[in-house]
Amino acid sequence: IHLATENEHYLSELPEHAGSFKDTRIVEFIFLLSEKWHLDQSTRYQAVELLERFMIKQVEQMWESSSGSVKGGAQGQGSSWSSVRDQIVNTFVLRLVSCIQLASKLSLHYSRVTSDIALKFLQSLKFSYTKQELLESELAVLNTLHFHINVSTPLAYVELLLEVLGHNGCLLPAKHLHHVCVQLLDFCYLTRETIYDTLLKIAIENSTPSKLQEARFLTVKEDFMLLAVGIISTGVFILSPGHWDQVVEHLNCITGITPQSILEFSYAVLRRILGSTVP
Repeated sequence: IHLATENEHYLSELPEHAGSFKDTRIVEFIFLLSEKWHLDQSTRYQAVELLERFMIKQVEQMWESSSGSVKGGAQGQGSSWSSVRDQIVNTFVLRLVSCIQLASKLSLHYSRVTSDIALKFLQSLKFSYTKQELLESELAVLNTLHFHINVSTPLAYVELLLEVLGHNGCLLPAKHLHHVCVQLLDFCYLTRETIYDTLLKIAIENSTPSKLQEARFLTVKEDFMLLAVGIISTGVFILSPGHWDQVVEHLNCITGITPQSILEFSYAVLRRILGSTVP
């Protein structure tokens, strides 16, 4: 109930440009760094979500600040946006590393990314940041997000739903299913745009969605509960297809998400995995 409430609250206050910083290259960068630093599975998702939420707020604040101080119509706005973009580009890798650092500190049982580790990596990329600048970057993320950094990741939704399914009597290969679900979650993060593009076209029954339809679909793309349910459904279909109908029925009862929505999400994921256009 707590996760469902948190998810609904996030969706009700969704910023207009949510998802803008979940580009495949950014997600892959975070995943590879998390693997290099031997971080917990949940840490990489937390880092992605932290970076996403921080960057959107930072861009909004920088744009408001720069556009308020620049006059001169369209030309002034163009130079203002160029200035904002340059500032974002110049500090982006530093901010990304700071988000991974903060995410690692929230995971009490695993490796923590220290300043020395972070600096060594940044220096390998020819950046010349100091420990003080690294600390200031972490504080910038914390202040921008008002210290609200302990957000629930889709993995938390997946794991809790698996627990509930087990409690409700679904006899599933729990360990193997969890492993497959984590792999599927990685896959969905890395191929996000293709999967949700397929899902949108299924929903509107049209291969060319309008800008308005894409904007309205944003809440679907950012719905962690739907993502978790779709991941579990797909994992069960791969591992134990004989249990699929039962699991979908249980997931519907637990979350209220319709069997049709669950089916469509699983189809979009499987279609991307198989690379097939066959229904």
